[in-house]
Amino acid sequence: MGQAQEHRSDALDDVLEYIPYASVFALKACGVSSRDDWPKLALTTAASWVVTAGAGYVLKHSIHEWRPDHSDRKSFPSGHALIAFAGATALHYEFHHVSPWISVSAYTLATAVAVDRVVRDRHHWYDVAAGAGIGVCATAVTWWVSDRIIKNDRVQLGFTGNRVDLAIRL
Repeated sequence: MGQAQEHRSDALDDVLEYIPYASVFALKACGVSSRDDWPKLALTTAASWVVTAGAGYVLKHSIHEWRPDHSDRKSFPSGHALIAFAGATALHYEFHHVSPWISVSAYTLATAVAVDRVVRDRHHWYDVAAGAGIGVCATAVTWWVSDRIIKNDRVQLGFTGNRVDLAIRL
């Protein structure tokens, strides 16, 4: 297996992976026309993150694949690729009708994060490919389920003091 290499900081990757998800909320806050209203957008986007991160966590702690640099056994799947591609897919679902460049930009950034993980020896190519696929699929399933059970006019989100209230009328 060889000796473990010195771990290189992932600080930039740790920020870049969340840019697509953050962009969903930033574009909505800036008044860009989205597919869904605020409550459904917030609920579905948060749910997609939970489903994606949960799937990644379970797989990382079940498969125990060595990283290429042998720093640990949590290489498969790439969590950075999972989150970046899930966020890109969320951005695509909510804003692709505004401009195809929103989707192209989001997926380009997600791809750059995934490629960087391989180049810096943190993941194998199949780790990032699986992460990308799982992120896209988990988000697609989340939006599909959301569209089947939640209508825009049936979700209410309220902020009162130090808590958030969510009401869903089925």
